[in-house]
Amino acid sequence: MSDKWFKNGLYFKCQQCSDCCTGAPGYVWLTEKDIQNIIKFLNIEEKDFLKKYTRHVRGQISLKELFPNYDCIFLKDRKCQIYQARPMQCKLFPWWLSNLNSKKAWESAKKMCKGIDSEDAKHFSYEEIKDFLEKAKEIPI
Repeated sequence: MSDKWFKNGLYFKCQQCSDCCTGAPGYVWLTEKDIQNIIKFLNIEEKDFLKKYTRHVRGQISLKELFPNYDCIFLKDRKCQIYQARPMQCKLFPWWLSNLNSKKAWESAKKMCKGIDSEDAKHFSYEEIKDFLEKAKEIPI
């Protein structure tokens, strides 16, 4: 990945539209810390959480999706029901390697995310973006 294309930083502010939580098949990978945060937030046993809300994919744990729209299982009325305890992968969006691989990838992400380059977007420096990418390495993908 050449990160020189975003050396001047990028603009983003979440618009709370939930478009990143629905509309396409995908995975929300969970770390052990994510699981512990969510079960504490929901006040349920880990085994119950895993059975009801997750699935195993390629040796990893992901949140389930609801069909036919591929909504995250915690998306209700376009609101995240576990926002305070949402997984690291969710916290890091749109700062995913797949979105930062190139200017073209960022522009593609912008088509589905109203927060990228929005009128009220915050500027994120190159250093901040690199920090997000470091945190993304913790996601078990």
